Amino acid sequence: MKLILVNPRGFCAGVDRAIKMVEELLNIFPEPVYVRHEIVHNRVVVDKLRAKGAVFVDEISEIPTGAVAVLSAHGAPPEVYADAKQRGLRLFDATCPLVSKVHLEVARHARCGRSVAVIGHRNHVEVIGTVGYYDSTAGGCIHVVESTEEARRVEVPDPERIGYVSQTTLAVDQTQRIVDVLRTRFPRLVDPHSTNICYATQNRQDAVRTLAGDCDLIIVIGAPHSSNSVRMREVAETCGVEARLVERPSEIEPGWLSGRTRIGLTSSASAPESLVAGTVEYLLSLAPGLVVESTGEPERVSFNMPTALRGHSSTGGLQR
Repeated sequence: MKLILVNPRGFCAGVDRAIKMVEELLNIFPEPVYVRHEIVHNRVVVDKLRAKGAVFVDEISEIPTGAVAVLSAHGAPPEVYADAKQRGLRLFDATCPLVSKVHLEVARHARCGRSVAVIGHRNHVEVIGTVGYYDSTAGGCIHVVESTEEARRVEVPDPERIGYVSQTTLAVDQTQRIVDVLRTRFPRLVDPHSTNICYATQNRQDAVRTLAGDCDLIIVIGAPHSSNSVRMREVAETCGVEARLVERPSEIEPGWLSGRTRIGLTSSASAPESLVAGTVEYLLSLAPGLVVESTGEPERVSFNMPTALRGHSSTGGLQR
């Protein structure tokens, strides 16, 4: 039996940046440091930061006046920044730069009087934040579109003036099917300047497709409430390979290995490499003769820390 570790896997640049921001703020300021929503969708990461003094809340209103606050990598709507300013918070923004790019696209469509279709999951925190950047005063509207069925039903004031953006963590193929339906209905549909699907999401899905051609089981390490984690499992299943999504090594059932000859292992953009190492160790305990191989090249992408954190002063945080 062989275990094949695929690259790229694990933390993307946006997740790595967000986590390092919280860790650095915990070193700069006395506890606690408040974080709006999970900094990334991974309970292992969140629990580790909580143990260091981070306090996770759902809304800005839960944060004491004047406290240090961080916005998660998923982004937030403009009113959150306004609320934070009103409460006198020292605000630091860990929004992934690729999510911020989508926000700018939405605002640009609105200024041009276009309606916008946001392809994504309407209850996902990233999508909620993205919708908040649309200003309807120019006469358009914004709709979240989750499926091809919804794409067939969506209505806009002017079918000649509509653009689309997408959640950054979607499956590429699924997104394209929705775009195809929208374009059939709205031939003048305006594309984003560049794809909204995050490079890391795309790369990890491509790596899973490569694994699927060479494995009879793929294990994805990630959280069940993480969009990019679930999409990776779905990509493997679409390729006809059994796939299991686990958050921790202990969730792996020994029976899954029965009759297997080649097992693929990967991790989502929000899963730390320590979980991969722990999973390898656990699988070796279940199958002592397991041969471990590695394939693919790791990513070498990084995002700069915000200026306000690189040159922090006691007078405040990042100004949006």
